[in-house]
Amino acid sequence: MDSSIVLGIESSCDETGAGLVRGGRLLGHAVASSMDEHARFGGVVPEIAARAHVHSVRPVIQQALDEAGLTLSDIGAVAVTTGPGLTGALQVGLAGAKGIAYALGVPLYGVHHLAGHLAADTLEHGPLPNPCMVLIVSGGHTSLLLVRDLARDPIAHLGDTLDDAAGECFDKVARVFGLPYPGGPAIDQSARTGNPRAVPFPRPLTGPRDEAYAFSFSGLKTAAARWAERHAGRELPVADGAASLQEAVADVLTRKAVTACEEYGVGTLVVVGGVAANSRVRSLAEERCQAAGIQLRVPPLRLCTDNGAMIAAVGDLLVRAGAEPAPLDMSIDPSAPLEYAALHPIAAATRAVTA
Repeated sequence: MDSSIVLGIESSCDETGAGLVRGGRLLGHAVASSMDEHARFGGVVPEIAARAHVHSVRPVIQQALDEAGLTLSDIGAVAVTTGPGLTGALQVGLAGAKGIAYALGVPLYGVHHLAGHLAADTLEHGPLPNPCMVLIVSGGHTSLLLVRDLARDPIAHLGDTLDDAAGECFDKVARVFGLPYPGGPAIDQSARTGNPRAVPFPRPLTGPRDEAYAFSFSGLKTAAARWAERHAGRELPVADGAASLQEAVADVLTRKAVTACEEYGVGTLVVVGGVAANSRVRSLAEERCQAAGIQLRVPPLRLCTDNGAMIAAVGDLLVRAGAEPAPLDMSIDPSAPLEYAALHPIAAATRAVTA
């Protein structure tokens, strides 16, 4: 057993991920997705996702071990996503993590899913600068955060999603445009042949009286739907609509992120989450950061979407920081707020006894 090797398990939504990290270096990881099973429903079905995790968790862990040239007995600690996410899906990952930690007699760490996205960048670019500005853009979350020591310090929220997150907007508009699920990659692909200035879509919450760092993409989604309705009976110029929608989302995200860096005197912007894989978000962030003299860090595409490597990365940081492990009666928190990277909710029965 190598006490410095951390196994990370991710099962918050429709990807089952396992990763192995030691000293900030990714040794191996694997992901199994149930996306195809959800596509015909136009979104993730929780029961289907949970069953898929049951079937995938052991093979995915073994695949990650094989890639790293390790065995289960080499693991020195286990980290697992305990929230936020789908209840049944989270339970599967936690059960697997508890079983392994108990059998091996190694520490167990509960990890906040969004902290995992933050830590994913460290596997490619090294330790996060202290401080740094982090823009999280995913299917269910859009947040602008001021981050110091990820393993020790509280995470300061400058702004969060008020309604639809950027990824939700892409998914819902893609359905209106007749594009397949998931909507983000479909919008990105279609936008490549479109004109980003063809449709004057609004830039939500960018007015002088709006919350400077809050995000709201519900109105943009509605505007795109109304634009599509006006083409009833005629061919919808999907590429132009997709390009214009993508431009509006990328404009809002990067404008607020760069402004926050300048206001708080932070020299590094880290963009993470599934929507960080969007080509226009990446390119516009690069343009604006370069113009403002800000260093931009974005994980490679394979680490932007949900994966176990990012959870192992948080576990690795917690181990090296000497963080207290979680008890084996740890439970999940499907709606956990992002306050610290470690998330160790205790089972309700234990809380009742100790209350």
